[in-house]
This record gives sequence, structure tokens and C-alpha cells, in this order.
Amino acid sequence: MPDTPISTFLDESISTILIEISSVKGSAPREAGTFMLVSKTEIWETIGGGQFEYMAIDHARAMLAGKTSIDTIDIPLGPEIGQCCGGRTLLTFTKVTPAIAEGLKQRLMQEHQAQPAVFIFGAGHVGKALAQALALLPLSITVIETRREELAGLPETVSSHLTAMPEAIVQTIPAGGTIIIVTHDHALDFLIAKEALARDDLAYVGMIGSKTKRATFAHWLEREGVSTSALERLVLPIGGNVVKDKRPAVIATLVASEVLHAIHRFAAPAPARSDRDHPAGQDRA
Repeated sequence: MPDTPISTFLDESISTILIEISSVKGSAPREAGTFMLVSKTEIWETIGGGQFEYMAIDHARAMLAGKTSIDTIDIPLGPEIGQCCGGRTLLTFTKVTPAIAEGLKQRLMQEHQAQPAVFIFGAGHVGKALAQALALLPLSITVIETRREELAGLPETVSSHLTAMPEAIVQTIPAGGTIIIVTHDHALDFLIAKEALARDDLAYVGMIGSKTKRATFAHWLEREGVSTSALERLVLPIGGNVVKDKRPAVIATLVASEVLHAIHRFAAPAPARSDRDHPAGQDRA
């Protein structure tokens, strides 16, 4: 969500123009459906920046001043306006009424509620860094802790939950959700991982640690009956092994990228199979 809530912007702006990308042809900074709001002195959000956004803002303010009534502009994103995307964007301009304002608020609320859920187990140095990094993304973040004092200082948009049995929370995470395990206790890590790997509908299950910790946990989990295929879903260590930097902020940045890729892979439909996928004479049943 933007730094300034849309409700605050609309309540404080007497007259506002809604600028929306109605359609896109070719390459463009943002996709169709993206919108921004423009008042006489302020703007909310962005449609992609650059010269075409400046043109859109100028046109919106000309509408507010009564200098034009044109409500659509087709802008080529080429050298003539100092951009090199190469595509075209059709922009629509609408004076915001109370009904439109309420519709925008509801739209953003629904989009926010539909955001992928990320549960961070542990609010130590890495957990807090993860919360800070992931709070900037279109995700719904919840931090789980057993220690009340560690929940202080989290971003305002991040939810928190204090519990003596964090592993019980795993069952409540919606399908497609993400689990990142960064607690202060290896036994707790084990309990949470065991519950997480019992599910096959999560986009990502990751744990901070090392190759040695992975080997140890694999042995423990196998002893508890966790299958080899389930163990393969456990990302441990998180953040990969290319960047050799263990500072919390660096780990959080690497994990944020890892989580986004995992969510995208989980949400993407499987590619359609064709006849070429099946060797001649092979049964496709």
C-alpha cells in the first residue's frame, strides 16, 4: 500500500482527477488497470513515471482548472516524449465523485486482502529485517513470536501474533502462503518445519541456517516420518549461497527475492502439454 492511505488523500483533496491506464500496446512502464490520483497540489501513487506521467499530471490539472474537457489521451512512449519503451498507453481521466472515491477504496481493500500471505516465525534481528523488507511489497505480512518484547518496532502494516505454540499457527495459513522460519530456538524451528512440510499447498517454506543444519534437520524430520519429497520443499539455508554476507538486511533482501519467485511459480498455471511432450506410441492416460 502507498505511504499515504487513499482514504486520507481523498478526504483531504477537494477536487481530484483519477488517471487510469485503460489499455497498453507493446512495452510500457505499467500494466492496464494501473491508476493514480491528482489534485491541484498533490499526487497519489504512479502510473509509471517519466515524461508520459508528467504529461498526464499536467492534463489532469488542466481539467481541474477548467481548461480542457478531453478525458482520454493516447500517448506513444517513444523518442518524441523522451521515453524508449516503444509501446503506447491509452489514459482516461475522470473527475472523482463520492461514489468513485468509495469504489476506489473498496477496490484497494479487496486487492490488499487478496495479497499473498507471508508468515515470519521469529522477530529477532533477521525476522525484523525481513518484516521491513517485505512490508514494501504487495504482500500480507504476519510475524509470529513467543517473546512479547521482540514484537516491538515492527512496521505498522505488519501484523503480529504472540503465542506459546507457534507451530499451531501453521494450520491456519491460507493455501499459497509462505513460511519463513527464523526463530531463536532450533527445537521450535523443527516443530514449525514439521507442521509446514505436512502441507503441500504452501508456496514456500524456508528456514535460516546452514548446510549442516539442513542435514541435521533432514535426519530429524525423516525420523518423524516426513517424506523425502516433502523435505525437498524445505529451503534451507534461505537466501541462496551466492552472496556470502550474513548481515540481517542482506539476508532479508535475498529472501524477499526468493519468496517473490516462489509465489510467482506457485500462482502460475502449468504449461499446456502438447503431442510433442509424448513420444510416439506412449500411453498418455
